[in-house]
Amino acid sequence: MALGTATDPYELRFDTGRICLDLIATTHPVERLDRVEVLRAWITGSGLVPPGTPLSHADASWLAGFRELRGQAARLVRSRSAPGTHPYGLALARVNDLAVAAPPAPRAVRGEDGALVRELTRPPECAALLGALARDAVELLTDPVARASLRQCEGDNCPIVYVDTSRGHRRRWCSSEICGNRERVARHRRRAALAR
Repeated sequence: MALGTATDPYELRFDTGRICLDLIATTHPVERLDRVEVLRAWITGSGLVPPGTPLSHADASWLAGFRELRGQAARLVRSRSAPGTHPYGLALARVNDLAVAAPPAPRAVRGEDGALVRELTRPPECAALLGALARDAVELLTDPVARASLRQCEGDNCPIVYVDTSRGHRRRWCSSEICGNRERVARHRRRAALAR
């Protein structure tokens, strides 16, 4: 799925630059992971699994696991606390525990057109997907360059955190099309009101 696109009807976004941050973003502006069907769409849309991967075995326990990891990762990414403090330490321990699980094993197979495509050796287990997400969070948190590039969106009431990979590191919004456009419209309205 392309960055910044949404999957109808769930309005899921994948534009933060990291899959663990995309998971954290599913709380804004409302809870997005409210049904197993939406979680399945998010798993596929995020690229955790190749398109067409069977996920019919996902159930409500998966929702609980993904939400728990999301909360722990958000605590770590947004934390102003020192790594030795109690809430930070608990969140870090849980993310590290989840990262131990082996991610789903991919393999290359010939597609219908003869080109090699990626598929999983078997339908993924929840622990394997959570492991892949937790590993992404660990990599983000331990990479000083990526960590220094973390930004919070400057949009009104937007809590989304993203990795700023723009030239000069001047990106201001999680999405220029969403928060950036809202800011430009608000600025235009303020100028129009002053001109009247």
